[in-house]
Amino acid sequence: MIPQETVNLILDTAKIEDVVGDYVTLKRRGASFVACCPFHNEKTPSFYVTPSKGIYKCFGCGKAGSAVGFVMEQEHCSYPDALRYLAKKYHIEIIEEELDAEQIASRQRKESLLLVSEFAQKFFASRLKEGEGRAVGYAYFRSRAIEDETIERFGLGWAPSGKTELVDAAIAAGYKMEYLLDAGLAVKYEDGSVVDKFRERAMFPIHSVSGRVVAFSGRTLRSDNPAKYVNSPETEIFVKSRNLLGIYLAKCGSSTSSRTT
Repeated sequence: MIPQETVNLILDTAKIEDVVGDYVTLKRRGASFVACCPFHNEKTPSFYVTPSKGIYKCFGCGKAGSAVGFVMEQEHCSYPDALRYLAKKYHIEIIEEELDAEQIASRQRKESLLLVSEFAQKFFASRLKEGEGRAVGYAYFRSRAIEDETIERFGLGWAPSGKTELVDAAIAAGYKMEYLLDAGLAVKYEDGSVVDKFRERAMFPIHSVSGRVVAFSGRTLRSDNPAKYVNSPETEIFVKSRNLLGIYLAKCGSSTSSRTT
């Protein structure tokens, strides 16, 4: 296991322009760099790298993220392996902690919870771009003067009104029901039925300081719903007192003038 102190050092040291520049030829454009996207075929560059924010973003295919996320996408590797890749690149020594069987199982379980949470964020983001999500959720964000760039940067989304749309999509994608329940994405009733925890809500993902999705806050847009916000419960990957909405983007130097109420 990579010690947290080493993880923080890797994240603080990695420069997004250096990492992406190992794979594509970047050309400076103002405070950013541009290139043809490495994730899809294009003739006109729509892939931007912004060093001040520590992020990349393709306005063609929608891919976006941090240096670690870029390595994960490009190398098709796990989060820990992406950290090891960056540590090697920047000559950072990793002295991994020895884990016993119980610790290994716990680590694998937490990774599974993180993966299903990241799947949920992508699911909600995709639903914001179509049908009910675009007509209601996207319209709400724009009415609050939240621009498309901000929507993408914060990973905002829409939880559809169907009772099991996320659950069905996750199971179809190979995720286990156990992790959907334990990540606080689904609720199981006494009769054994399982439904999505978040339904018909504008979705705000909560990231860890390292940029991984750990929880959500969902806002209803219906005036007759007494529960204005529904939040993820505390889980093995999310402790409310240790996580702050927007902390990862703040760390990267991102900012927005938009507000949500």
